Amino acid sequence: MSAAKRDDPTSRWLQQLIARVGWQKACVAMANKNARILWAVMTREQGFDPRHVSAKPQAKVSLKERAAASAQAAVTCPA
Repeated sequence: MSAAKRDDPTSRWLQQLIARVGWQKACVAMANKNARILWAVMTREQGFDPRHVSAKPQAKVSLKERAAASAQAAVTCPA
């Protein structure tokens, strides 16, 4: 792979992945990433932006936090 010779975000990601999981799994991950990019470009009919950073999804509320919110709502709401 020539990713080691490049300094773009995808190449850096690939190099880190190779170091972590090995070149074979990294090769499959890169193919998966390319397939997802291709699908997104084809379905959205927009150009590909290699520097795009998606919005971070909001954290899910844990069961403990959900139970506490429910208990608080039961105390404040008259039945």
